Amino acid sequence: MDLFNHRLRLHADPSRVVVRPFHIASTSNGVVPSRVERLVGEVLEMTIEEARDELEIVLKDFEARHWQTRRVFMTRYAEIEEQLQLDGSQISDERRQLIGAYFCHEYSYAAAALMNPSAVPHFDQSGMSEGSMRILMSMRSVGEGHISSVAFREGIITDDHQLKLAPEPPFATSADIHNRPDDGVVDGPVTVHRHRDSTLSGTVIFPITIAQSKGLEDLRIVHFTHDNGQQEWIGTYTAYNGSVIQSELMRTRDFRAFDLVPMTGPAARNKGMALFPRKVGGQYMMIGRQDGENLFLLKSDTLEHWDEGERILTPVFPWELVQIGNCGPPIELDEGWLLLTHGVGAMRKYSIGAALLDKNDPSKVLGRTREPILAAKDQDREGYVPNVVYSCGAIRHGNALFLPYGIADSSIGFAFVGIDDLLRAMA
Repeated sequence: MDLFNHRLRLHADPSRVVVRPFHIASTSNGVVPSRVERLVGEVLEMTIEEARDELEIVLKDFEARHWQTRRVFMTRYAEIEEQLQLDGSQISDERRQLIGAYFCHEYSYAAAALMNPSAVPHFDQSGMSEGSMRILMSMRSVGEGHISSVAFREGIITDDHQLKLAPEPPFATSADIHNRPDDGVVDGPVTVHRHRDSTLSGTVIFPITIAQSKGLEDLRIVHFTHDNGQQEWIGTYTAYNGSVIQSELMRTRDFRAFDLVPMTGPAARNKGMALFPRKVGGQYMMIGRQDGENLFLLKSDTLEHWDEGERILTPVFPWELVQIGNCGPPIELDEGWLLLTHGVGAMRKYSIGAALLDKNDPSKVLGRTREPILAAKDQDREGYVPNVVYSCGAIRHGNALFLPYGIADSSIGFAFVGIDDLLRAMA
């Protein structure tokens, strides 16, 4: 098997921090002020010198660690002003910034782990030399409270197995919704916006809704082509609220605005759904794992609703006997749909394999790898969950796959796999 493991590894980094809104209960009984009202009142009672001194302490601690810190504080103040119906014209800049600071907090979004990446061709391929492709990678970043969010990284790959990632900007920013409710509680479909001055490599999408409150997990992103030729990037991910999971869609045409849309139907109550990059036979199709053990082909007339599907792959080989799942959206080849899979074997060891599905009828399995193409071993074994390698999506580049993969639920590695060798290895 022609497999090249790149030396680069991405690891958890507690120094990657963002400023996020700190929401405090604002309920008041009309007699005793709410905590929000009390905090604002305390700042307003300070002399201008006291407010200036307190703000100076905050800025000394945090201004060098974050992008446009004063503007962030003022933006947060504006939300509090609207919530309490304050007259900002009567409040000094120092007091407004200090009030904003009291309703913000610093969050280390990748302190625990970076894992389970998914990759697609970048929307901007201008200036690329022959044999090179600009890529866009999503990553599951895990921070305080083991809460997962979506981070991005841009880079370039070449046909001779070179990989160069764009440097992360010194400051990260979080995508957020406009007009967030006073209590910060959001439900249903939402649209989050990347800050106009932030790069994708410095953008993080945090849980927004109640259903997502404990994590956005394992985004599988695909470059989707609609019947009318329009292009869209669509990802499927698992929303987790601490007890219940549901599958949702992330949709974007420009990577500026991201629609986060819950899916409905029996299939959406499971995790690990992966969308085909176009309709097949006039229908949207996904690969899912509806019973936690086997792989199913799902069909739908809409992107938002998914019923139970048809079982197409079951565990067969020793390295996958416990369960199988997908490792990202199917990849279209002349020979058919190439589906990367993961299998779980003895000692709960995760490995990555592949299957080939018929191009016109993906319910037909044309072949599958008898042996893993990538398995946890040596440096890829140690971590938060040992003996796991896992991917949420690869890219075809020429005659090879670029395969980013999670290592032990802790870090990210990269491999290049020859497609011809992969097909020859199938039974």
